[in-house]
Amino acid sequence: MPEKRLSELCKICSDHGFETQLKGQDKTVHAVNTLEDACEGEVSFLSNPKYIASLAATKASAVVLKDGVEVPNGVSALRCKDPYAAITVAIIALHGYRRHPQWGVSERANIEASAKIGRDTHIAPGATIAADVEIGDGCTIYSGCYIADRVRIGHECVLYPNVVVYDDCVLGHRVTIHSGTVIGEDGLGYAPHDGRWIKIPQAGYAVIGDDVEIGANCSIDRATLGKTEIGSGTKFGNVVVIGHGTKVGPDCMFVGLVGVAGSAKIGKHVTIAGQTGVAGHITIGDNVSVAGQSAVHSDVEAGMKILGSPAGEIGPARRSLIAMHKLPDWIKRVKQLEKELAQLRELVKETDA
Repeated sequence: MPEKRLSELCKICSDHGFETQLKGQDKTVHAVNTLEDACEGEVSFLSNPKYIASLAATKASAVVLKDGVEVPNGVSALRCKDPYAAITVAIIALHGYRRHPQWGVSERANIEASAKIGRDTHIAPGATIAADVEIGDGCTIYSGCYIADRVRIGHECVLYPNVVVYDDCVLGHRVTIHSGTVIGEDGLGYAPHDGRWIKIPQAGYAVIGDDVEIGANCSIDRATLGKTEIGSGTKFGNVVVIGHGTKVGPDCMFVGLVGVAGSAKIGKHVTIAGQTGVAGHITIGDNVSVAGQSAVHSDVEAGMKILGSPAGEIGPARRSLIAMHKLPDWIKRVKQLEKELAQLRELVKETDA
């Protein structure tokens, strides 16, 4: 693990566009850690004020943080406007990215003769590459992966163990897919007839754009006709489900346990928080943010922030949720007022008599 002087880290962060200044002793650090777990020789960060108490107790040698926040005695400060971005650069500088095994193309991989494998690509023992597959340069395919007939995979892709890519699907360049994910399985396509369900052949495919990262145990259906699309630069957490024929725009972020039904259209740079469901055949505009545990049942205009089930504009939705929490107290109050009103009516009757 490489060591860096704090002054070196400041320069690296500044060179990446995150102007950073060292205040305090220029120490040597070898790792990045949380405020709670960091020890001497490690650097941490503070970007969320809720963790200010952890800053006072940290044993880190240095902390990346904004101006105006005091650090404990003996702790050096790396001051910048965006600590979260700067610490990301520091993590890359000190830890680097995951390094993959260098198997070459293993003799114990099952590769059809018609498959085309690019230069410097590594295919692990136990991987299966079917007929007429095309794999680009510099890819890494771990054990247990199954790449079906006629799949095309771009350059520098990584498929972790037990990833399955069904026939005719397309992966762009620099795609990362984590373990257990399935690309291009049949969508839920059945026609009701006389009390039974008749399977509709899923004749389409799925296309994954460049620089997409897909978490573990996700599933992306192939289209019934045409294609299911995931736009370039989009990132998925774990257990994300995308229905058949859905189009997801570029640079979206879907957190874990998001489910999108078939034929939805989702714009660019849409953020959907965890445990959210999106109905089929609706359109979500660009730059929309959906809060966690929401249910999106209808079209959403570009730029909106929404919350709730059914999801609505985030301000009124929050007020509604707060009102719901107060509802038991209001019910008690109404019952008390009804009781008092009945007593007043009795009193009026007695007075009139």
